[in-house]
This record gives sequence, C-alpha cells and structure tokens, in this order.
Amino acid sequence: MKVPYPRPFYRYSTYLKQKYGKAVYRISVDAGFSCPHRAADGGGGCTFCDELGSRAAYQEAVVGGASLKIRRGGKVGPERLEIIREQIERGREFLYHRYGAERYILYLQAFSNTFAPIDQLKTIYDFSLAQADFCEFIVSTRPDCVGKAHTELLSEYLQQDRDVWVELGLQSANNATLQRVHRAHTVEQFERAFLRIREAGLKVTVHLIFGLPGESFDDIMASVDYVASLRPEGVKIHNLNITAGTPLAEEYAAGEFVVPSGPRHLEYVIAALQRLPPETVIQRVTCDTSSERLIAPRYFTPKGRFYQQLDQVMAQQNISQGSNENTVTIDS
Repeated sequence: MKVPYPRPFYRYSTYLKQKYGKAVYRISVDAGFSCPHRAADGGGGCTFCDELGSRAAYQEAVVGGASLKIRRGGKVGPERLEIIREQIERGREFLYHRYGAERYILYLQAFSNTFAPIDQLKTIYDFSLAQADFCEFIVSTRPDCVGKAHTELLSEYLQQDRDVWVELGLQSANNATLQRVHRAHTVEQFERAFLRIREAGLKVTVHLIFGLPGESFDDIMASVDYVASLRPEGVKIHNLNITAGTPLAEEYAAGEFVVPSGPRHLEYVIAALQRLPPETVIQRVTCDTSSERLIAPRYFTPKGRFYQQLDQVMAQQNISQGSNENTVTIDS
C-alpha cells in the first residue's frame, strides 16, 4: 500500500501539514469536567490518574492557574465560561509568540469531556468553538461516557473545513489489566463506543499505555493487534508514568512492579508501529509529565531524543509502520 508520508511512520505533524498546508497547533483546555469514576472529593478513579486528570504538562505555561479555580463537575455558569475563554486566549497568545501559529485546534483534554448533561456540553462546546476559527475539534473522554446523544451532538460540529475527533481511552485490551488499574470499563464497552463514534462520522484516536502492572510484551502487543483490527484514524501511545498522589505511586513504592525504561519502551513502540495500519496517524509515542509531579521513570529518554532514536532504529532495520501488520504474535 502506498502511503502519503515519508517512512518510517505517519507522524501527526505530517498529517496536519498535508491537510492544512502549514503547521497547526492545539490549544489544550481544561473545561472543568470530572469523571464518573471519581468521588465528589476527587478520590477514586484509575490508579494512574492524578488530580489534574492527564492535563498536558505544557498547559501550565499556557493557562497558568486559571483552570484550578473551576469546581469540577459544577454547573456551567459565567465564571466557568470565562475561565475557558481565558485559557483559549492565553493559548493563542502563547502559541503565536512562540511558534508564529496562525491555525489552531481546540482540544478539550483533562478528564472526561463528555461527562455532563447534553445541554451543558452544548453550552461549553458552542462557547469554546466561538472563541476562534478552529480547524479541528478534539474531545477526550472515556468509553462509558459516549452514548448516542453524545455522538449526535458532536456530529453537529462537523463542517466541510472542520474535523471532529474523539480521543477514547482504552489503555489496554486486557480486561484483567483494566480491572487491576480500576478503569471501570471493559474492552467490550470500549468497542461499542468506538463503533458508535465511527457511525456518527467522527474520527477516533485510541489511547494505549505501555507498561501497565502485570503486562508482558505479548500482552501489550495483543492490545496493539486489537486496536489495529479496528483501523482507527489515530493512536496515542504513552509510556507508563507514575505521578505523585496516585494509588499507582503507592504500588510502585511497595515494589509491586517495574516501570519500563526508555530503551524498553523504544522496543515496544517499534514493535507496535509495525503492527498498526499504515494510514493510522501516530499522534504520540511517549508521555509528558511535569517533573514536579513525576515519580517514575525519573531518567527516561528526552522526547526529542526518543523520536530521533525511533527514526534511526527503524531506518537501520528497514522497517516501517504497517510492515508487520498481519502478525498476530511476536516472540518477546
């Protein structure tokens, strides 16, 4: 199959430049959503998720402490909307002055961004999208927060010049692993949500975490094979990060598992890329966590260097994304 990008894999930056003719930058917004899997006091949730709900490490430079004033899961009032507006404005200023950005993507990232009554979601989505001429709209959420009403609402934002993406957290296609890390959903629930999103004409990015407790190389590759069979538009790969204040941090301190190193994660990613469809956009291959929050791994390969190593090894071995797509298992 001929692919519209330079080997060895389909980078997100390449996809955006091909589609829009220039670099496009995401403005990440914490819109004050919570998660159905967390208690009112902020406790509970997945064992790897901290109080910021996977908010991007760079976001503090963009939004400062504004989003911390949002009462999670609260009603949509003027204060909450003003904080969203402030984040978008600061994001545009930051990206323009740092990169000369002219085109933007609205990215609702922290926690579960479909976890609210439909009327509240519509208010937040309408308001946020009205703040700039966004060429893409991305909503990150959980499989158990995607019903027919959610996909119908999101499909209303599709335009000829605007795609709508749903980032859907799977993390692992092993139900035993999902139970161990308290994901509170199953692979079957994920697949129903995935198909519902697809039927609505929306694009899907699937999240995977490599190195979850108890998972072997073969377990990780089984998850990759499952995702590959669905042929999603995008995939995000995260190396396991242990953040302060999480149940996973307690397990790690007790010596219950080992966090994969940079070289080990590189092996995982190379094997995974060979199994993923060549047309799937690889939106990330490592995880970003601020040093103040990160407990382990403390000496992981820097992001830029990791990408260099990935390109070098794949070029040296003459392998590329999708080159081993139909493989079911790989010897570890």
